[in-house]
Amino acid sequence: MRRIVIFGNSGSGKSTLAKKLSSSENLAHLDLDTVAWQATQIPVRENLAKSKKIIDKFLDENQGWVMEGCYSDLIALVLHKATELHFLNPGVEVCIENCKNRPWEPHKYASLEKQNENLNLLIQWIREYEARNDEFSLKSHRKLFDEFKGKKMEYLRTIEMPNPSLQRTGFAGR
Repeated sequence: MRRIVIFGNSGSGKSTLAKKLSSSENLAHLDLDTVAWQATQIPVRENLAKSKKIIDKFLDENQGWVMEGCYSDLIALVLHKATELHFLNPGVEVCIENCKNRPWEPHKYASLEKQNENLNLLIQWIREYEARNDEFSLKSHRKLFDEFKGKKMEYLRTIEMPNPSLQRTGFAGR
């Protein structure tokens, strides 16, 4: 049974790929945004132990799954159970454009207008991806990818472009 982790910058296509795989492979889907944040007006990270408890429950209830997010700290909690890793890394400008064209995410926002109120802040945050040193950074994502010993793929363009020269794969013992 496939147990897939998808990660990358905001706007990289994680949710799109996760939904496609979840649907086509009949896998349970967990968007880590739903466990990473407290339900507060100003975004505040949830306690890691509480997020882990929710993730563990999800893992216990599902044999096959796809999990996606930009949280290296949360992803590190499940890598030992993952069968494959997908690192979406199409570049900052692609991520920004994707966010500008993103449909309403009703599981995160009460309305499209509420979602769009955060767009400028999100774009600035995406621009900082390569310079940050936190659990959301390129540096942290690269470390996850490089240290994973199973089947893995890095997408250097949007996933709709099936050009093998734009992808890097890796396997244990590579």
